[in-house]
Amino acid sequence: MTPTRRRTTRPRQTRVPVQSRTQLDRVQTGALVIIAFAVVLFLLVQARFLLISLATAIVLFSLTSDAINFIARQKIGPIRVPNLVASLTALVLISAALLTTTSIILSQINTVLTTTLSYAESAPKAVAAMFAWLGEDVEQAVFNSVGSIDVSSYLRSGASQAGNLMSATVLIILFVGFLFAERIWFSTKLVNFFGDEDQAERVSQVMSTIIHRVNYYLLVKTLVSAVTGGMVYLVAQVFNLELAAALGILTFVLNYIPNIGSIVATVLVALVAYVQIGQPAPTAAIFIAVGAIQFVNGSIIDPMLMGRALRLSSFGIIINLAFWGAVWGVPGMFLSVPIMVAMLIICSQVPELRPIAILLSRQGLPEEGAMRPAQASSDDDA
Repeated sequence: MTPTRRRTTRPRQTRVPVQSRTQLDRVQTGALVIIAFAVVLFLLVQARFLLISLATAIVLFSLTSDAINFIARQKIGPIRVPNLVASLTALVLISAALLTTTSIILSQINTVLTTTLSYAESAPKAVAAMFAWLGEDVEQAVFNSVGSIDVSSYLRSGASQAGNLMSATVLIILFVGFLFAERIWFSTKLVNFFGDEDQAERVSQVMSTIIHRVNYYLLVKTLVSAVTGGMVYLVAQVFNLELAAALGILTFVLNYIPNIGSIVATVLVALVAYVQIGQPAPTAAIFIAVGAIQFVNGSIIDPMLMGRALRLSSFGIIINLAFWGAVWGVPGMFLSVPIMVAMLIICSQVPELRPIAILLSRQGLPEEGAMRPAQASSDDDA
């Protein structure tokens, strides 16, 4: 008898449809993007002090890079100024300017803290008097609410934050020095990194565009903010406010924060005036004068000088301001616009990221010169 062979049944392999596989890949990609964003956000928050100092150093380096190149092209007789001498001169000037500015800000902060302590007792009554027209109950409620604020704790917190300003300044100077030391070999590093001179040249042009655009924005913003701060100082001097210099400097600094900074500065000036003077008519005059200054300089002169240099979406500026303010606090608000300008230019040069550049731009017209996929492939074939 021949033994019967048993048939072994193999388990059937279930085939995943192509559509389900594509959806699974999309879910996995989305999960990885969320995880990567969470990790980056965690690192941004944890290393905020170093990253804020580094970002500020990069902005200052970009501001002086063109000046260094201009100095290096000059000749003293037959001798051209060495690049090292130009870099050292720029570093010394930046260090002196940063240390001087930090010293002035710290001295004004001490003046504000001392004056705030002297006005801490009269401030609740002055603020409550602004709501007297709503009735005695409302006035008493406002007085109790303002009086319950622990001003001393906020002042101690502000003093501790101001104490970190000098250490941040020293760290920024160190970062700028290292950036100056690396700038000589930067073009060589780009070529060796990409392995293609044309690609390195394109990246260099993108970085140059970012530097020029950020430089123009900061120069115009500095000019307008300085004029606004000086005019607010004159208004405060006319009304004999004790914190005239501090209010002028505060207005100059806050005007770097887009949209919100000018409003906060105007309200602070009016509040300080009302606490010191205690009369509605002079306070209203100061508020109207400062508001008119902010409106003319911020809404007419500033856009006129900017022109097409800052073609950013207003809604995008607000979202960017809120994000970096939540991540890095007040320094993030100051750096939000330069970061957004860099994002707009970079995204406009990458075909896959161009939709983001369209959303960030004011009229849906990002920077020109982005390589199309077809153009890139034709260049590779050539």
